[in-house]
Amino acid sequence: MRHLCSERLISPKSVPYVAKIVAKPRFDGYMVRVTDGHSMKKWKFLAWILIVAACLYSNTAAFGQRKMIEIAEKAPDFTLPATIGGDFKLSDYLGKSNVVLFFYPKNNTAICTAEACSFRDNYEVFKTSGAEVVGISSDSAASHQSFASKLHLPYKLLSDVGGKVRKLYGVPATAKIIPGRVTFLIDKQGVVRHAFNSQMDAQKHVEETLKILKTLS
Repeated sequence: MRHLCSERLISPKSVPYVAKIVAKPRFDGYMVRVTDGHSMKKWKFLAWILIVAACLYSNTAAFGQRKMIEIAEKAPDFTLPATIGGDFKLSDYLGKSNVVLFFYPKNNTAICTAEACSFRDNYEVFKTSGAEVVGISSDSAASHQSFASKLHLPYKLLSDVGGKVRKLYGVPATAKIIPGRVTFLIDKQGVVRHAFNSQMDAQKHVEETLKILKTLS
């Protein structure tokens, strides 16, 4: 089969090979071949592309994604629909209560269920320590209502469809695919006093946040 395309990748003065992309008669894509007869398999070629892409996207700030909110920074205000009491607006709690805002990936998944139940089981401890607990994910309001009802959650779940608030707080994704699991403790002045990031250790989100909360009381 005739070559569909050929292109010099680098100067022939430095390397005496000319890379060519050749179409194969079977439906297994393309492979790269050099003129000395050696060839690079399709998967190796794609691997190099993925490596280059990973390097380019490793610095997310360069592509406009906000860095995660840090301790001592002002927590961005937002309003989202909640499972209890209508819309939730963060600034409504200024001067009244600390807020534990925990971002989680998805309802009805194993670790998210464990985390939600752990916050439920310690909810009264958080309340007596001066904090309101709020969970947030990109699930729909209907999904939140079902999840909260099934687990008997006494706190609000916020529906962040589209992930706007998640992006606002710079919550990083795991492997750039799975929505991150991050808990922020925001004091009565609206300042972040604690941020805990762990995708797998659901229980520690509760334990570490309570430790810091008790120092604020």
